[in-house]
Amino acid sequence: MNTSDFRSLHAQYDPNNAEAEREPSVDPNTFVATLRRIGTGAAADGQPWPERHQLPGRCLQLADADCALAGLRVVAELMLAAERTRQNGAPEEYLGDRVMEGLKMACVALTAQASACLQVRG
Repeated sequence: MNTSDFRSLHAQYDPNNAEAEREPSVDPNTFVATLRRIGTGAAADGQPWPERHQLPGRCLQLADADCALAGLRVVAELMLAAERTRQNGAPEEYLGDRVMEGLKMACVALTAQASACLQVRG
């Protein structure tokens, strides 16, 4: 069998290119520390999902749903403020139809994400 002339398309670990492991930050509210907590299943409040009797995968799904619902609330508040500005504010203060469409699409996507995370697979 002939070997391919092309490199593999899959990511491969190369210890020569690996970054040195950084010392974990003392402050738990730094950007990197927050990203690590999110990666390990932190919910929208930054804490792990509180129900300990769930399987670890389900805890991650519930934490993801919690984050999606928190994002949905923020986007809905932005839409409400934009709509109130359109109705009551100066015309130049209105965000515009394209921005409103984008916010509505974000609502749809976040709702789909939250509902997918909350589906019980069995």
